[in-house]
Amino acid sequence: MTQAESNRRSARRIAQTRFLGRAAQVCLDVGVLGSAFVIAYFLRFEFSPGPEKVRQMWLQLPWVVGVQLAAMLLTGVYSFVWRYVGLADLVAFLEAGVLSASVFVAGRLAIPNDLAAVRVPFSIIFMNAVFAFAGTIALRVLRRVLYERDERERTGRKASDCRKGVLLVGAGRAGVLAVREIQGRGDLGVEVRGFIDDDPEKLGSVIQGVRVLGTSYDIPRLVAELGIDHVIITIAQAPRAALRRIVEICERVPVKTRIIPGYYEILDGRIEVGKVRDIQIEDLLGREAVRLDGDSIDCFVRGKVVMVTGAGGSIGSELARQLARRGPAQVLLVERAECALFEIERELRGLYPDASVVPIVADVGDGPRMRAVMKRYRPAVVFHAAAHKHVPMMEANPTEAVKNNVLGTWTTGRLAGEYGCDAFVLVSTDKAVRPTSIMGATKRVAELVVQRLDERFATRYVAVRFGNVLGSAGSVIPIFREQILKGGPVTVTHPDMVRYFMTIPEAAQLVLQAGAMGEGGEIFILDMGEPVRILDLAEEMISLSGFRPYEDIDIVFTGIRPGEKLFEELETDGEHITKTRHPKIFIGTIAAYPPSQIDMALARLGALAEEGDEMSLRRYLAQLLPEANLGGLPVASGENDQYAEPGDVPVPRPQLVSVGA
Repeated sequence: MTQAESNRRSARRIAQTRFLGRAAQVCLDVGVLGSAFVIAYFLRFEFSPGPEKVRQMWLQLPWVVGVQLAAMLLTGVYSFVWRYVGLADLVAFLEAGVLSASVFVAGRLAIPNDLAAVRVPFSIIFMNAVFAFAGTIALRVLRRVLYERDERERTGRKASDCRKGVLLVGAGRAGVLAVREIQGRGDLGVEVRGFIDDDPEKLGSVIQGVRVLGTSYDIPRLVAELGIDHVIITIAQAPRAALRRIVEICERVPVKTRIIPGYYEILDGRIEVGKVRDIQIEDLLGREAVRLDGDSIDCFVRGKVVMVTGAGGSIGSELARQLARRGPAQVLLVERAECALFEIERELRGLYPDASVVPIVADVGDGPRMRAVMKRYRPAVVFHAAAHKHVPMMEANPTEAVKNNVLGTWTTGRLAGEYGCDAFVLVSTDKAVRPTSIMGATKRVAELVVQRLDERFATRYVAVRFGNVLGSAGSVIPIFREQILKGGPVTVTHPDMVRYFMTIPEAAQLVLQAGAMGEGGEIFILDMGEPVRILDLAEEMISLSGFRPYEDIDIVFTGIRPGEKLFEELETDGEHITKTRHPKIFIGTIAAYPPSQIDMALARLGALAEEGDEMSLRRYLAQLLPEANLGGLPVASGENDQYAEPGDVPVPRPQLVSVGA
């Protein structure tokens, strides 16, 4: 037998099985609908209808059942899988009931008196509608109950007979979803013994068969009384302060604390509600959910060709994920690291199979290659996330920082203008504010490049500035996590060092929002919330891993690395920002440089980068940016400044002006 014949036979067997299954469903429904009509008739005549009424009942029965079946077919009832029927599906049954009852009422009014035998009485019409569709719903609910019972028994045999008792913290919508999935899974080996919720109105209530037993302050007592193995936080977007308080209560008991995924993970399809996991430091650093103007973002990218440079990086890959779900015509993934590009392309094709994703291996500093890409695909929007971002690494390689962060921005941005892009969005950093590092200085120059390009082309050029993102490649959290797994020590540069943090999805969403809002020339500053002390971060990560700081795992101080600051700045005080319509996005003041000066600076930086003269490059950056302090080099402060390199053209100190306010 050939493979084709085998496939055809298999397809026929599947079709036959489906047909028999659907036929069995229809037969069951016919039985329920017919029984409901008979019951309604006998109730109407107090179980003594008499021979004439019985004869009328049998005459009316076929067409009543036929109309009801047709109504169920029209409203899509037979497209539902019985074992998964839920509340959302009941609307179709209600519509079928109303539709069929309307037909019977119209028949009652339209059929002449000489055919009275086939006219259904009004009272029976309404009683029958209730009985018939309640019965068909009950039939499907029974099927689901039996399926879930069998599934629990089947999977439960694989789990331990000794189930672990758990408490669920949060009896809201996420908690209901979590308990429903846990109860339907016998292989999880856990038993939900109660809800915890700080809402006093919920105390004592029963949700999905589980009682709300107390508030978070009752956790120690309930853990002891009920033999609780671990506590699961079932709040999909728990406020940081509340989450930290619950974790601290559980640590004092002590009892293991776990959490359901956040909204970002669930919506992305990366994880299910019932897939509980350990508390991570990202949970404790989380902030309130971002509220976006989805319509403006959709209008910004839907149906357009959108390019993301640095698409394999932390921000670039998240931008690509969020763009792919918003219906662009194409998503161009530009990345020079082929392995990173392969991973994000594979992920997007799995998550969004209908999206048009184009992987492009290219370096943003390669003018001919980027021109060929722009000419072929003609993107309408460019999100420029390609950059070197590691501060100490760029201190050791300043020429590469200039090539990628400055000249790459100039090349890509200029081509975006030449090929008529609608918008160009630069992803910048808080390290561009009064920079003390080569990385920060090059990103500040990139912002000036965007300002210059906005004057030159009709394209809208904007920059978006924010701080550290949680869990990005090379950031402090993955490093701490690796050090803890190795048994320590955890290295912190300085006990007083603080940083701003936001989640990668939040940063990407706000970049999209700022891009949609920008009119051209703005530097948008994202609200980063309160700064976090890195030492506190290290101590919390050690505690969450089940160890004691300084006892089980030591913390050592290594000293501030080249180019680093103790405190990052975002220019968010009232004198330097302008509010926008979004509460977490501000417009910063930017230094207005003459266009000729930027053109000269680009030529000079390009020449120094090609020559590889790192010291002259550092000096020129310090000269170009009066506010910078690059490793103790002279910083321009007035017309009579003495510059480190003879022959350099003096750079006048720029004046601060508000742009785009």
